[in-house]
Amino acid sequence: MKKEDFDLDLPFYAVSEAEDKGVEYAEARLQTTKDMACIMRNGQQKPAIISVSSGLGIRVIVNGGLAFSTSNVLEKSQIRELVDTTVRRAKAASKLLKNKIKFSRERKNKKKWKAVEKEELEEKNFEDVIKVLKEFDSIIQENKDYIPMRLLEMEISTDRKIVVTSQGTFVDGYVPRLYVTGFLTGMKNGKTAQKSIEYGGSGGWELIEVLKIREDIQHQTSVMKNIIENAQKTIPGTYDVITGPEVTGIMAHESIGHPFEADRILGREAAQAGESYLKPSDIGMRIGSEETNLSDDPTIPSSYGFYLFDDEGIPARKRKLVVNGIVNELLHNRATAQAFKTKSNASARATKFNREPIIRMANTFVEPGDYSFDELVKDVKQGIFINSFMEWNIDDIRRNQRYVGHEAYLIQNGEIKHPLISPVVEVTTERLWSNLDARGNNLEYWAAICGKGDPMQGAPVWAGGPSLRLRNMKVKTR
Repeated sequence: MKKEDFDLDLPFYAVSEAEDKGVEYAEARLQTTKDMACIMRNGQQKPAIISVSSGLGIRVIVNGGLAFSTSNVLEKSQIRELVDTTVRRAKAASKLLKNKIKFSRERKNKKKWKAVEKEELEEKNFEDVIKVLKEFDSIIQENKDYIPMRLLEMEISTDRKIVVTSQGTFVDGYVPRLYVTGFLTGMKNGKTAQKSIEYGGSGGWELIEVLKIREDIQHQTSVMKNIIENAQKTIPGTYDVITGPEVTGIMAHESIGHPFEADRILGREAAQAGESYLKPSDIGMRIGSEETNLSDDPTIPSSYGFYLFDDEGIPARKRKLVVNGIVNELLHNRATAQAFKTKSNASARATKFNREPIIRMANTFVEPGDYSFDELVKDVKQGIFINSFMEWNIDDIRRNQRYVGHEAYLIQNGEIKHPLISPVVEVTTERLWSNLDARGNNLEYWAAICGKGDPMQGAPVWAGGPSLRLRNMKVKTR
């Protein structure tokens, strides 16, 4: 991966052309995304996948109509035509809208920023990546009698965005990211187990050590061996459930993060990813116990969802979604902020130049509490510790959900016993968070690619939190 020149003049030129046509608002985003992905299947390396995506995206508002257009031809003559097309589309859209689109009033920002990168990813090549993947594969092979099939992939990418608006904002951001994913299939003596693994962060090659990928792969292979050798059937019943950070994270992401996206609440996602159990008037509504505290924070250093300014040029900050069980704040871009009579909290992101900025999570998590893990377990007479998951699903308003445990153990009289086979928690969002009575003091995050939009945008995120104790949960088995 090698660096390329970036023409800083083009987004300014696009905005100027749009202003000359009398638009209410103009925004231009010049974005270059470079990716290199390497794959190994059962120890055999596959051809590398290298891609470069570079272009300009333009949004304008005319008479309350919003339009978005893009081009990968970065020449001024093409940009002029693109602006003309976008303005015509906005005018046409305005004639169809009863509720005109307006953006919230925000301060203009002028800033250059980038993620901290100690060992530059752009200096790495195919051989560097394959060497590390072979190391990961050799760790899995230590338990080859139990894990005959494995798939590993590493992707290194860089993303540079320059956002210019007609209101005076100029933001130049750069984020390098490293992402490792895999799929392990365990099998022996008629017993099987499967696990997907994901690691990711923003920064340089040092992330391989920072994220402790080797150590976790070692743990995952040992767990799979233990499940195949020793796991017993889960007996359906009512249990106190302790979740590990991975399970805490998926619950936070799916049952709080997505339904707190303001565009989803207003119905924009209804035809694609669904709607939300929340209504615009639900700020201040109780959704869980006093222990329910969830946030989304793009500014966490080295996080996979890291950014300091969103793609509308708004400075990022921590968003406190739920405070002491009360709905406190939604995820907003400038359009939804105006509709809700509030300010944007910098939730607009686009994954490529040819994708519109839409409301996205960044790093969604449950805030940690004061309990040690031993203290959480000690007070459980009959329970299940679900440390990780392999399967989940949730309905299209994010109320009814199901989580299937992977690494899970029976708890009896405050002690962790043998591993269990696929305990299943099926619960509503309100009951899930209302049954939360204690939070651990451990805080961990897990990487994921969050899907949303049409065309689809897979955005890098973290999801996480501490271990949680949930009382009186119905548990089934698969």
